[in-house]
Amino acid sequence: MRTNVLGQTLEPCCFEPTTGFYRDGYCRTGADDTGLHTVCAVVTETFLTFSKSRGNDLSTPRPEYEFPGLQEGDHWCLCVERWQEALEAGCAPKVILEACHISALEFVDLEDLKAHAVPR
Repeated sequence: MRTNVLGQTLEPCCFEPTTGFYRDGYCRTGADDTGLHTVCAVVTETFLTFSKSRGNDLSTPRPEYEFPGLQEGDHWCLCVERWQEALEAGCAPKVILEACHISALEFVDLEDLKAHAVPR
């Protein structure tokens, strides 16, 4: 069973575009997911600019990886440490708690996630 940060069943983050390390719509993780893609974020232009400045361009399409490029408002499974880094820089995107994997709590505080939560 997959569990979210609220202790409930993990809900999907997004199917359009299909997100998740395993590209199944869920912010779940496993041994081969070294980035820990566990935070379901609602992407903003501010965050996309921040991420690009850190070497991770999420807005440019990459057809070879079936990646459409993200736009403001898209839901996407982010690496938990990138979200924390964005939080510390004052540009963390909103999150969907029901779709954030419980293992994110090993790196970020639930209160910080709640402070950035949007209703499902």
